[in-house]
Amino acid sequence: MEFMSAPWWSALLAIILIDLVLAGDNAIVIALAARSLPKHLQGKAIIWGTVGAIAVRTVMTLVVVWLLKIPGLMLVGGLGLLWIAYKLIVDQGGEEDAHGPGASTFWGAMKTIVIADALMGIDNVLGVAGAAHGAMDLVVIGLLISVPIVVFGSTLVLKLVERFPIIIQLGAAVLAFTAASMVTAEPLLSDWFGTREAPERALRWAVAALAIVGVLGSAWWATQRAKKAVPPVGEA
Repeated sequence: MEFMSAPWWSALLAIILIDLVLAGDNAIVIALAARSLPKHLQGKAIIWGTVGAIAVRTVMTLVVVWLLKIPGLMLVGGLGLLWIAYKLIVDQGGEEDAHGPGASTFWGAMKTIVIADALMGIDNVLGVAGAAHGAMDLVVIGLLISVPIVVFGSTLVLKLVERFPIIIQLGAAVLAFTAASMVTAEPLLSDWFGTREAPERALRWAVAALAIVGVLGSAWWATQRAKKAVPPVGEA
């Protein structure tokens, strides 16, 4: 693809749109993972979480052709992301001392961010690589563009979470939807869910709804059980 040609600009626009849509998930993960850290560490977590996300995505981009050959990759990634969406709600607990260790320490937050971004990055990498049509300059530009989007998005989501805690549930729902999209896009399951070009939309939406209800419902149930297990103040 010739540099600065009309097809080049068209591909770049497609990559920017992909980054705007998919980087939102990364921003949500970073913000939710960093929400329980002390104020002076939240900004640091956002910056280094973004660096980790871009580093993971860069490595994945370099081996995208190999990644495409791994059977079950999207399925495993989607199921892993469902678990992370669940944990991001459960670890908030509703009590000050109920945060999980990954939510209250800097390195714990980094672990959650990097693992989640590695899982979600599969979809992003495939989208960007496909839009770039093998042009590495476009792939690099796409990675650079995603940095400010993720940093700004994470900061914005974190501020909103502090004012409106319900966003934690909304964020987990978005991650559950992303996970369902990855599972239904798995080539091994194409007989059930169709292909990207010819998807079985009704079944894919049903799986997405089930994933969202499953994550939010199971997290609510687990949180209620944890609250009942904690004895009232003053009791032994």
